[in-house]
Amino acid sequence: MAVLCLLLLVGLPTFLLGVFIWAVVKHFITAEIPFSLQHPVKFRCMHCLILFIMALGNILQKLRICSLPSFIVFMHDLLPIRKDPTLVVTNMHLGTIPVRLFQPKAVSSKLRRGIIFYYGGAAAFGSLDIYHNLCSFLVRETESVLLSVGYRKLPKHHHPSALNDCLSATVLFLKALETYGVDPSRVVLCGDSFGGWAVASISQTLVSTPSLPQIRAQVLIYPILQVINFLLPSLQQNKNIPLLSKDLLIKFVCNYLAIDLSWRDSMLTGAVIPLDKWKKYRKWLSSDNIPRRLWSQDTQPEFLAHFNEAAYLETKHIFNPEISPIIADDKPIAQLPEAFLVSCEYDTVRDDTLLYKKRLEDQGVPVTWHHVMDGFHGCLLLFDRKFLSFPCSIKVVNTVVSYIKSI
Repeated sequence: MAVLCLLLLVGLPTFLLGVFIWAVVKHFITAEIPFSLQHPVKFRCMHCLILFIMALGNILQKLRICSLPSFIVFMHDLLPIRKDPTLVVTNMHLGTIPVRLFQPKAVSSKLRRGIIFYYGGAAAFGSLDIYHNLCSFLVRETESVLLSVGYRKLPKHHHPSALNDCLSATVLFLKALETYGVDPSRVVLCGDSFGGWAVASISQTLVSTPSLPQIRAQVLIYPILQVINFLLPSLQQNKNIPLLSKDLLIKFVCNYLAIDLSWRDSMLTGAVIPLDKWKKYRKWLSSDNIPRRLWSQDTQPEFLAHFNEAAYLETKHIFNPEISPIIADDKPIAQLPEAFLVSCEYDTVRDDTLLYKKRLEDQGVPVTWHHVMDGFHGCLLLFDRKFLSFPCSIKVVNTVVSYIKSI
């Protein structure tokens, strides 16, 4: 037993050191760090730490000890949750869906603004705890009531489980707004990344439900809004930039939509897009809609690969407007509430926001767009992480707060 303990004491640190060295080497081989990004050394350190944690998670998953998403959520949940004495936080369920309600303690003589928040994390890594500090900040700074929605996630649950949970919780909350002290005329849907996609999809669904209070505004923070065209300029320019590389993005998409990874290359090259569908949707999905000032010198025009019918049959659900909200019909788009869109320059899905901005504007929907030139995907969640916080993180959260306060 003593020998075994000694082996563990010596072997475990050596093993962890080896994994960390592997993560550092992988970072320098695969990652591209933009010259204009503020605090590049900090960014490199953070990415190496993320690669290290993901490598450990992958090892545990292969040993069937726990899944990678569960390990990442576990590691993040080790960070302390800040308790704000000015707020009342209630964990509860709407139906079967876990939610967390944030309310200011101060008594208000009138109904407050309401925020329904859907967290990001590729339907795998987010949680109510991970986004607790951000939600507390939004409530404190905007003096709103906020509902943070939990939902079923990977690896056990694929589309449409997460979306159905978000929609169900939203409907139940909208039916009981005054119970929670919320003004039915001032409800905002808000989310980042995957959560931004949920905002877009749910907003489109709710316009056909006049019996419910109408959403006042939608806030989409670097959202993923289509999984059809992977040849956009931002996907070319930022393909190797952390925290969401092109390779990671396509893995997340395939996992969420239960698409076998063997069709990865067909999706990335556009071989899954039939000519008739490209003719129909090109006006909304083409790189021609992206301002040339945002193209790099190396950006290539999009040319779809030869159509692969087998790949199309396995991936054709990507053409469902519920999954790619940009391609929804004009009628529901035109009925959407005003939108606040946040995009980051160093983000593979930057152009999804730009495409949706044009889509909304073309249908007369008021749009406020904030582009963060030194921003990257996932930066919002780092706004209060001290050493790991970046100027762009503060910019994003402050602009979101300012917009919501204007509602």
